[in-house]
Amino acid sequence: MILEPLTPAEDGALPGELLTELTALYASNRTFHALSGDFPDPDDIRPEQVAAALADELAEPGAEVLVARSEGRVVGIGITLDRHPDPADPDPWIGLLMVDARQQRGGHGREFAARIEERFRAAGRDGVRLAVLEGNDAGLAFWSALGYEVIAQRRDLRADRPCAVLRKPLPRA
Repeated sequence: MILEPLTPAEDGALPGELLTELTALYASNRTFHALSGDFPDPDDIRPEQVAAALADELAEPGAEVLVARSEGRVVGIGITLDRHPDPADPDPWIGLLMVDARQQRGGHGREFAARIEERFRAAGRDGVRLAVLEGNDAGLAFWSALGYEVIAQRRDLRADRPCAVLRKPLPRA
């Protein structure tokens, strides 16, 4: 798996082929998008919506969007934050980790998460956090299987949705 930071052109546009692949990835995760409400119609996710969502993510201070490729094809997208807006929270966050639904159960998500964790560990971070939307039982099971533990229940900052907050320590090797 190769991770590439998403870097739009100077005008903010994403290359057409990449945007097409990312739109297909987002559209393949219909169940998640129906739960999250991030798109008006989870059955009709459009390239301009994906481009706008990614531009919003990239506008956040300390955010990074990573595209995961396997055998040259986009298999996932990850969004990380080097810090949470709450100054009392010392950890970086995984804001999103999404694998193309047609590629799930092939180890891509596990490898992608491990690579993100290693990036944070190499940067000297002691742990990483993320939030799982209430009702996303598959997401909670995935992260729990990777060693993340629920540390709080609260509402997310962006859309005021109920979430479980999970954390995983990142011990030094």
